[in-house]
Amino acid sequence: METGFGQVDAEYDFLRARRRAVLSRLATWLRREPDDVSEILPFDEVVDALGRTGERRLGLRVIDLDSIVGSVDRTHDFDRRFRPRNQRTRERWERLARAQRRGETIPPIDVYRVGGLHFVRDGHHRVSVAHALGLRSIEARVTEVTTKLAPDGVVHRGDLIIKDLRRVFLERVPLTGAALDSIVVRDPWSYAELSETVEAWGFRLMQHENRYLDRATVARRWWSEEFLPVVRMLRQADLIGDRTDAEAYLQLACQRYRLMRTHRWDDEVVARLRADPGN
Repeated sequence: METGFGQVDAEYDFLRARRRAVLSRLATWLRREPDDVSEILPFDEVVDALGRTGERRLGLRVIDLDSIVGSVDRTHDFDRRFRPRNQRTRERWERLARAQRRGETIPPIDVYRVGGLHFVRDGHHRVSVAHALGLRSIEARVTEVTTKLAPDGVVHRGDLIIKDLRRVFLERVPLTGAALDSIVVRDPWSYAELSETVEAWGFRLMQHENRYLDRATVARRWWSEEFLPVVRMLRQADLIGDRTDAEAYLQLACQRYRLMRTHRWDDEVVARLRADPGN
C-alpha cells in the first residue's frame, strides 16, 4: 500500500524489489534450476556467440520492458527482471523512483537491439524502477546490432554455447538455405563432431578428385552427395527414431569411423575381397 509520502514509498519500492529478487533466487534453488536462469544476459557474450556483422542507429523508440534481457556492463547488480541484487544501487534507485512517482520527465535509456532482444547500455536503474512500478514499456535510444545467427532460442546464458558452436560449425561448413535448416542437433558439442566429419569427407573427396575444393563447395557437395542419400536410406530403414536427421547421420558416421579404426582395411584385405566377392 502507498503512504502518499514519496520518500517512504520509494524506500518500500526498493525493499520490495530486493525481496522479490531474493525470493526468485530461492525459488530457483528449490526447483534445482541452473544458476543462469535468473542472470542478465551479457551483451558481449551474446554477440560473440551469434557473430557480429554490423550495427546501425534506429533513434528513439518505445520498447517493451520484457524485451530487455541483458546488459553491456552491469550483469552483477541486477537480476533477469532488473531487480537490484545489492544495496549499492539503493540511493540512486530511490531517487529515480521518487522522480517517477512525481511524474517528472525521465530521460530515455540507451540500448542495443539484437533481433527482438534489448541490452542496456545506459539506464539500468530506470529499467529497474519501471519494472518495480508495473510499467509495460519504456523510451529508449536504440542501436541495432546485426549478427550471423538470429538470437532465436537464446533465453539463458547456457543457450549461448549452442549458438557459439553452431556459428563455428557454419564457419567451417558454410551451408545456406534448406541445407542449413536441415542441420539441427540438440547436444551442442555435436556441431564440433559434425564439423570434423564433413571436413574429413571433404579431404577424401579432394584426394579422390585430385584437386582443391573450397569450404563452400565441400559443404554443398557433402550435403547433396553424402548427407541427403544417407538420411534417405536411414528413413527407408526406419532408423531415424526420435533423433533429428543430423543426429542420425552423425551417429552412423561415427560408427563407420569406429569400424575403420578397429578393422584392417589394407591392400591384403581388399585383394581377398576382390578374389572372393561371394564372401
